[in-house]
Amino acid sequence: MSNTLYITGAGVSSASGIPTFRGEDGFWTIGSNNYTPQEMATRAMYQHNPAEFLAWYYKRFVTYRNHGPNGAHFWLADKNLITQNIDGLDGKAGNQNYISIHGRIDEVTLFHEQGPVVERFKAPWHEVDEQNLKASLLDIFKISKHGPELNMSLKPYVLLFDEFYTELYQISEAQERMFEADKMVFMGTSFSVNITQMALEIARQNQIPIEIVDPNPAHVMHSQATYHQMTALEYIEKIA
Repeated sequence: MSNTLYITGAGVSSASGIPTFRGEDGFWTIGSNNYTPQEMATRAMYQHNPAEFLAWYYKRFVTYRNHGPNGAHFWLADKNLITQNIDGLDGKAGNQNYISIHGRIDEVTLFHEQGPVVERFKAPWHEVDEQNLKASLLDIFKISKHGPELNMSLKPYVLLFDEFYTELYQISEAQERMFEADKMVFMGTSFSVNITQMALEIARQNQIPIEIVDPNPAHVMHSQATYHQMTALEYIEKIA
């Protein structure tokens, strides 16, 4: 029985109206008035300027929380899946066993030292007063004028640039799925993050064939790579 592992990126959610990361209006293209996205999306920014961090996170990610899944998410609903996306659309489409390796916008945790697995809570975005955004976010996330407090303040359940993969993000299970796969299909990803590089290295070491699905596919060093220059929806229609 074949065991195909699907690894998806922002391109899969673009048909749902959610920007990709490096396009003209991409998440990693547009920052705040004073900081680049790479400066904003850090644990350091959350700790030292939580109002700025939370307002940016809310405007760039949380405003898309009510978008719905598209045909690609529904097709992936019964597949072995690791997604880099935090939009939660795979869960909305019905996948009960996918790994959201970078977190989810609909959940938060207590602010904690990295390492242990901690409880995840439903994010209280419905309580936000957008007319007083920063003050409202600081209040909801239990952050005082002294900044976030360990095991007291809330933190978005999202892996930031200066953080590392831990069991909270199911990294061991993700690696196990990579080693057990007999094929990997990468959909809508630029291969610019650690998890795709990790998967690619495992595929090379274990001679696991891969497929790359993207309108502008990144070419990788792997002798058993097949490229599909198309969107995820076009690929699904092609193989259906």
